[in-house]
Amino acid sequence: MPELTLTIQHKVGLHARPASLFVREAAKFQSNIMVFHDGKEANAKSILSVLALGVNQGAQITLRAEGPDAEMALQALQALIEKNFGEAE
Repeated sequence: MPELTLTIQHKVGLHARPASLFVREAAKFQSNIMVFHDGKEANAKSILSVLALGVNQGAQITLRAEGPDAEMALQALQALIEKNFGEAE
């Protein structure tokens, strides 16, 4: 089961608009995708679960995917996070 750890650089963390974009991207894939932060876990396709993690700027999250397109899902989410959710820094 592939996984990767990333740092959230967005100024509001993984809240509101960034969380919405994150969940929308995750929903494009068949694989089950989980997000882990600070001892908590969330379904990456559930906006309420992702918001409940309370991920702030500078926090590290771990993404874990399982399914037929797991690698592609992680790559897409990594690209979204590394591009700061499409916003300038």
